[in-house]
Amino acid sequence: MIATIRKWGNSQGLRLSKELLSGLGIGIDDKVNIDIVDEKIIIYKVEEDDLKLSNIFAEYKGREETEEIDWSKPEGKEVW
Repeated sequence: MIATIRKWGNSQGLRLSKELLSGLGIGIDDKVNIDIVDEKIIIYKVEEDDLKLSNIFAEYKGREETEEIDWSKPEGKEVW
């Protein structure tokens, strides 16, 4: 299938046929994930279980240790 990228408001859009989407089990208002792998766009349906907070944070190991950033002295009338 060859498609054309078109202007859609301030963005660009790609229209996918109903037959293509139904063949993948994707319908209107379904959530999809879009990834880039080896310079290819991969689109796949997100199952509702994937959207649960417990799944989103499954790999979270606790507080993340970060370094303090020195933004230097105020340059104007900033309040610190």
